[in-house]
Amino acid sequence: MTVTSERRATIVAKLSNVTKRYGTRRILDDISLEVRAHEIVALVGRSGGGKSTVLRVLAGLSPDHSGSREVTGAPAVAFQEPRLFPWRDVLTNVRYGLNRTKLSPDAARTRSEQALAEIGLADHAHAWPLTLSGGQAQRVSLARALVAEPQLLLLDEPFGALDALTRLSMRALLLDLWRKHGFGVLLVTHDVDEAIELADRVLVLEDGRVAHSITIDAPRPTAAERTAQHDAYRADLLDKLGVRL
Repeated sequence: MTVTSERRATIVAKLSNVTKRYGTRRILDDISLEVRAHEIVALVGRSGGGKSTVLRVLAGLSPDHSGSREVTGAPAVAFQEPRLFPWRDVLTNVRYGLNRTKLSPDAARTRSEQALAEIGLADHAHAWPLTLSGGQAQRVSLARALVAEPQLLLLDEPFGALDALTRLSMRALLLDLWRKHGFGVLLVTHDVDEAIELADRVLVLEDGRVAHSITIDAPRPTAAERTAQHDAYRADLLDKLGVRL
């Protein structure tokens, strides 16, 4: 898929000098960052460093902050836990992502069925969430997030609770959907390798600030194409995170 420079230059999310406190504790400290269309930005850092707070501010879930937040349209969010409604079938869970739209019931149903087909679960439309595997439930969560065709997708450790093989499958699905639809992505993750393998840029958050940033020169290589550059990125990020190997 060819992405024009004009399209890639479109900023879909931007924080400017944002400070966020919980009581007397400063979680975000004058932080600035941006995400562009058809770009995946990964945010890594120590636990408690403010990564999820950045996501919540961008999602509009934490409005009591200073500084500027600019987001194009209504962002979609997917968390580590699928957070499906157990009393609703899979199709109805996906259709919930269209609640803020003005689509007719028939149009919403069609869009939801298409979203399920994209994630390979069209035959599970009337299944109950508790009958799904962890990977299937996370696929449904992703379909619900993307069914309204957002320009920004916010992901908070979306694959952290999955086994290794399912995690690889979910990464591939995310990339397929991202390439097809061209939304911007902010991915919060503890996994440095995941950040390098998925992102165009990786930001290190420390004490509520972006302390380090790297641009992946050849993002998302196949296994056969991986070179020592991956190891160099990994060593650089781990060093900035205070991990000594």
